[in-house]
Amino acid sequence: MEHDQDITLSVNGTTVRRRVQPRQHLVDFLRDELGLTGSHTGCEHGVCGACTLRVDGQIVRGCLMLAVQANGCRVDTIEGLSDSKELAGLQKAFHEKNALQCGFCTPGMLMAAQDLILKNKKPSREEIRNHISGNYCRCTGYQAIVDAIEEVIHGQG
Repeated sequence: MEHDQDITLSVNGTTVRRRVQPRQHLVDFLRDELGLTGSHTGCEHGVCGACTLRVDGQIVRGCLMLAVQANGCRVDTIEGLSDSKELAGLQKAFHEKNALQCGFCTPGMLMAAQDLILKNKKPSREEIRNHISGNYCRCTGYQAIVDAIEEVIHGQG
């Protein structure tokens, strides 16, 4: 019989303490317990990228990580990155380039794009496509998404 466990983590800069079920996924914890619904659950197999989060500076799939595994970690969600204005340039470019349509993939796509930007590289279009390849978009065909990311990356220099 599994027993609930106490966890403490930093979510978007705020310390959170909760008792969770050992098998609760991080994305479900954030959505159900904290009301942070920006990260979506899609495939629940780590394939679509809709649940992308940043844990201790690395992007992860929230549907593959258990909440108890985040004990002691720093977790950043799309809400936190948006509120802090870290994503302002990407959000503006996505809007201007029409890189979002239904919006379901957008939070995960923005998290992946920001991860690439933080790596401080000047990637080619192919490298951008490769970096976001773990994030499925059923609406845009990716062209506008790559255009938006490329604009932000080349606008930094």
